[in-house]
Amino acid sequence: MTESTTTDTGAAAKIPKKVIGLAVAGALGGFLFGFDSSVVNGAVDAIQGQFHLGEALTGFTIAVALLGCAAGAYVAGRIADAKGRIPAMKLGALLFLASAIGTGLAFNVVDLIFWRLIGGLGIGLASVIAPAYISEISPRRHRGRLASLQQLAITVGIFAALLSDALFATTAGGAIHELWLGLPAWRWMFLAGAVPAVAYGWIAFVLPESPRFLVLKGKEDKAREVFLTIAPAEDADRSIRDIKDAVKEDSLAARKGSLRGKSFGLVPVVWIGIILSVLQQFVGINVIFYYSTTLWKAVGFHESDSLTISVVTAVVNILVTLVAIALVDRIGRRPILLAGSTGMAISLGAMALAFSSAAGSGANITLPGAWGPVALVAANVFVISFGASWGPLVWVLLGEIFPSRIRARALGLAAAAQWIANFLITLSFPAMASASLPLTYGMYALFAAASFFFVMFKVPETNGMSLEQAETLFVKKAKS
Repeated sequence: MTESTTTDTGAAAKIPKKVIGLAVAGALGGFLFGFDSSVVNGAVDAIQGQFHLGEALTGFTIAVALLGCAAGAYVAGRIADAKGRIPAMKLGALLFLASAIGTGLAFNVVDLIFWRLIGGLGIGLASVIAPAYISEISPRRHRGRLASLQQLAITVGIFAALLSDALFATTAGGAIHELWLGLPAWRWMFLAGAVPAVAYGWIAFVLPESPRFLVLKGKEDKAREVFLTIAPAEDADRSIRDIKDAVKEDSLAARKGSLRGKSFGLVPVVWIGIILSVLQQFVGINVIFYYSTTLWKAVGFHESDSLTISVVTAVVNILVTLVAIALVDRIGRRPILLAGSTGMAISLGAMALAFSSAAGSGANITLPGAWGPVALVAANVFVISFGASWGPLVWVLLGEIFPSRIRARALGLAAAAQWIANFLITLSFPAMASASLPLTYGMYALFAAASFFFVMFKVPETNGMSLEQAETLFVKKAKS
C-alpha cells in the first residue's frame, strides 16, 4: 500500500510534457479571448474621431462584441457536441481571422460594428471550447492545474493586445496617424489579430479530438489511442467506462434537473451564481481594459504614456492571477473574496475622489497636484484586488456550488448573465464618464462594497470539500 501511494504521489507531481503541450495549445483560445476583447483599448479615440461618433455610439461599437460573445457561447456547446471540439475550434479561428481583417479594413461604423460582432462570436466559442477541451484531455490528477491555464491565457492575451497597441501607436506617432500601406495605426491594431487567429487555426488541425467526444460518438478505439498518448500510466479502459457513466449521468440530469424554484422563478443557488457573475462585472473591471488609454489621456498623460500604463496594468493582472491560482486552495475562497472586495471598494472610492478634483471637461480633463498619481495608483490597486480575487474565484465557485443535475445549465445561465452585465457596463461607461467620472467610479465602488456583504452573508466556504459536499451548503435544511 505504501509503495503504491508513493508511486501515485510521484506521478502526480510530474505532468506529462505531451499533456502540457495539448493544454497550452487548447488554451490559445483563451489568448484570443483576451486579445480580441482588449485590442480595442488603444483604438477607441481614433475610431471615435475617424467615424465622428458620439459617446453613446462609441460605447455601443465597443460593447457590441459582447452580444456576439453571448450568442457564440450559446451555440458553442451544440456545435461541440454535434461536430466535435476541434471543428468548433476551427470555426472560432475562422471567425477571429475574419473579424481581425474586417475590423481593420472597416469603411464605416456599420461595417465596424458588424465585424466586432463576428469577433464576439469567436470569443464566445473560445470561452466555452477552450476550458472544456483542456479539462477533457487532462488526466484527472492534473486537471485543476491545467484548467487554470485558460484564465492565465486570457490575461496574457490582454497583455499582448495592449503591448501591440502601444508599439503600433508609438511607431506611427499616434493611433490616428498613418503607419504602413497608407493605413493608420489603429487599423493595424486590429489586423494584428490575424496572426494568433492563424496560429490557433493551424493548431486545431494537429490537435487530437477530445476522448469524451469520441466515446460519445462510439469511437472507443480512437479514444483509447488518445488516452494512451496523453496518460499512458492510467487505465484507458477505466477512463472510457468513466466517460460512459458521466454521459449517462448528464443525460439523466438533462431530463430530470430543473432550474425552476420559488425564489423569483429560480432555485436559490442559481440566483447566487447569477449575482456573483453580475457583481464581478458591475465593479467596472472591463472599463480599465477597454478604456484605460482614453482615461489616462483625459487626465494629462500623453497617448504613448497612456498605452504604456495600460501595458503595465496588464502585466500586473497576469502576476496577480498567478498569485490567486497559488493561494485559492491554501487560504480558501471567502477570505480572498472579502479581501478583494475591500481593496476594490477603497481603490474605486479613491478614484472617485481624485476625479472629483478634476478641472475641465470631456477630453480636456486634468487632475491637479498629486491627484493624477493617486488615480494611477488606485487604478492599479483595483486591478490587483480584482485579479487576485473576483477575477478567477468567481469561476471556481460557479464550478462548485451547483448540484450535478443542473450544473451545466446553471453555469450557462450564470455565464450569460456575466456577458450581459459586461455589455451594460461597457456600453454605459462613455456616456456616464462624459456626464460625471466621480459619480461613475463612485457607483462602481458601491457595487464593490455590495460584493463584500454578499459574500459575507450568502457565500459559505467551500475549500477542501468535494463537489457533493460543497453544493449542500447552498441548500436550506428543512425545519424539524
